[in-house]
Amino acid sequence: MSIPSLELQIQTLPDSPGVYQYYDKDGKILYVGKAKNLKKRVSSYFNKIHDTAKTNVLVKKIVSIKHIVVPTETDALLLENNLIKKLQPRYNVLLKDDKTYPWICIKKEPFSRIFPTRNMVKDGSEYFGPYTSFKTVHTLLELIKELYPLRTCNYDLSKANIDSGKFKVCLEYHIGNCKGPCEGYETLENYQKHVNAIREILKGNFKESLKDFKKHMTELAMDMRFEEAQKIKEKIEVLENYQSRSTILNPKISNIDVFSIVSDESMAYINFLQISHGAIVRSHTMELKKKLEETDQELLELAVVELRERFHLNSKEIIVPFEIDMGEAIRVTVPKLGDKKQILDLSERNAKYYRLDQLKQIKIVDPDRHTNRIMAQMQKDLRLPVEPRHIECFDNSNIQGTNPVAACVVFKDGKPSKKDYRHFNIKTVEGPNDFASMEEVVYRRYKRLLGENEPLPQLIIIDGGKGQLSSALKSLDDLGLRGKIAIIGIAKRLEEIYYPGDSVPLYLDKKSETLKTIQHLRNEAHRFGITFHRDKRSKSALQTSVETIPGIGEKTMIALLKHFKSVKRLTLATEKEISDVVGLSKAKKITEFYKATNATK
Repeated sequence: MSIPSLELQIQTLPDSPGVYQYYDKDGKILYVGKAKNLKKRVSSYFNKIHDTAKTNVLVKKIVSIKHIVVPTETDALLLENNLIKKLQPRYNVLLKDDKTYPWICIKKEPFSRIFPTRNMVKDGSEYFGPYTSFKTVHTLLELIKELYPLRTCNYDLSKANIDSGKFKVCLEYHIGNCKGPCEGYETLENYQKHVNAIREILKGNFKESLKDFKKHMTELAMDMRFEEAQKIKEKIEVLENYQSRSTILNPKISNIDVFSIVSDESMAYINFLQISHGAIVRSHTMELKKKLEETDQELLELAVVELRERFHLNSKEIIVPFEIDMGEAIRVTVPKLGDKKQILDLSERNAKYYRLDQLKQIKIVDPDRHTNRIMAQMQKDLRLPVEPRHIECFDNSNIQGTNPVAACVVFKDGKPSKKDYRHFNIKTVEGPNDFASMEEVVYRRYKRLLGENEPLPQLIIIDGGKGQLSSALKSLDDLGLRGKIAIIGIAKRLEEIYYPGDSVPLYLDKKSETLKTIQHLRNEAHRFGITFHRDKRSKSALQTSVETIPGIGEKTMIALLKHFKSVKRLTLATEKEISDVVGLSKAKKITEFYKATNATK
């Protein structure tokens, strides 16, 4: 598959947090970076000359760009660290060493120690994080230290050692920072209660602790101890911004491959995430063209086998969105909740973004293919006998029954055909009657098309529910077009799609292109109808004003309304102000008329 131009690749990047990877013409990794907004960050490399020669050389070598979308900027920071360590890109200087972001460890031992560490040891201890800011780590540990007295020594506090009196309390005990478990002054049960409370804080459940801190801060402020209160405030701010969980790094998930699939009529997109020691170290999305009507299950099974061979994967467990047959050697997990479900959702999100990128590129490079795809999708979603290449949508406009009008907008090949738009003044209906108005305009529209031998649409959309749809159907019956043109109604409240003779509406996916096209038609009809209605109402108001003042013509009135902006301002204007616009003679007639009108009120 040929690589799209860099300009096209950048144009279709998402405005989401994530990590981008630059590759050269040989497919070799050049650089890995993070971004709060992928499109803006990557664009910035190509729209200026950089200060350093190294960056300018890098930009010249870039041929393709890959990206991984993540939920937050913090996740992007962590993923960037993983990928740089794994891929060792030539143009990255920082983060290539073996240092990683810090964790907070609750050690698996009697009277557990709690401390920061950069190294994860698989001994059953619990690790929370990683943290992109050491400030957060220190604040959390200070908070824990203030709330719960814990030991800081590294003694082996087994029951036998404590009973034999092997250890003596240290200074931390005498100054009140520790309760002396080494000499048996604190029970293991009581100490573990504190550890359980700390575990909740590290998971992010620290509402009670925050409440205590805020109370303490208020008390300090009341005592005029503002510096101390400010320090407490800073701790509160760090804790409120604290993220306890990361999708990108999770020590509970190790050496697992994650696969997800997103498909449409012609293509399937399979994303793969490789998890090694709790960290994402690779992401790849592949495309599979549907040749027959293969199911997602069949396609995913094929893709998993191919990707495992291509990347030499040998993990014993895979995470997938539904059950697939991979033989007995591989454990297949379909998560419904928890950490594994989060990582599967991330994979699916990347598959969706990849599909959107490809569709955007097709729309730019090959608009006909894009149109054909949408037409085929609409035919399938709306259960139509043919593709709706010519669609017409009707909407009524009236305010409190005045100046009723209707609009018909026309889309051809999924795009507005503005030269074919039509307005209708309602002629046969008295008062506000949307159903009768719809019946009239649909009849008039297709009577004319039939009379002029013009092509009829493949789909008619009525803006409204079952009532308006029934009215439009009467007109199609009268013209003998029932069954020859597909017709549906769209109700605004829940975007229900109604079909003739079917009381149960169809609900389309809110993100589907079919619904978006229908909404575009409906909104365009509404805009077109409202504009016409306003013009008609304004003209009607103007004619009323013109007709009621003897000796004043339409041109004079238009000049006055342009100057004074409204009839109300004109009625309040002085004779001098009016004469400056239209002369003294006409000004007298106008002011005398409005004086007489006001006197009779």
